[in-house]
Amino acid sequence: MDLVLIRHPEVAVDAGVCYGQTDVPLQRDARESASALTARMKALNVPPCVDGWHASPLVRCASIARALGGDVHPDARLAEMHFGAWEGRAWDAIDRALIDAWADDIAHARPHGGESLAQFAHRVIAWFDATCVDERAVHVVAHAGVVRVLAAHLLGVARESALQWPLDFGGIAWFRRVRGQWLLVRWNA
Repeated sequence: MDLVLIRHPEVAVDAGVCYGQTDVPLQRDARESASALTARMKALNVPPCVDGWHASPLVRCASIARALGGDVHPDARLAEMHFGAWEGRAWDAIDRALIDAWADDIAHARPHGGESLAQFAHRVIAWFDATCVDERAVHVVAHAGVVRVLAAHLLGVARESALQWPLDFGGIAWFRRVRGQWLLVRWNA
């Protein structure tokens, strides 16, 4: 089984803004971005999408999934982490003590009033457990947080560690299950 995860392309938001579940638009046309992604997937020999695209319902993901073609299966469990009162605010405008409190217990702290990393991971992994049940390839357009949480889950590494892994806008993470074990085929391709 193959699991192909694509982070949405760049968004029309100023750098340094926390936008989590805020529904922000893409910076470029979705069709243009989808065309570039399709060419890259073909060059990487990514298995073709047969059963449609699973996607976060947020426009920056759903619009790419639609532009990639085929059926689209939006699922709220694939939305980015909810940052509560921090949504839409510049990171450097958030009280440093609150950010430090969050960093001190990244798994469970919720100083923003949104989701903790544990809550976020629980819903993302619930999607995975319900969806990735057979040998059909699954293709997803989602967010950096979703991709990193799934990578940590599949590879058995600490979530806190995977949150630090670089993942470009439009980056592709491709996993393959072989004899019951998940292998990383490509990261940030």
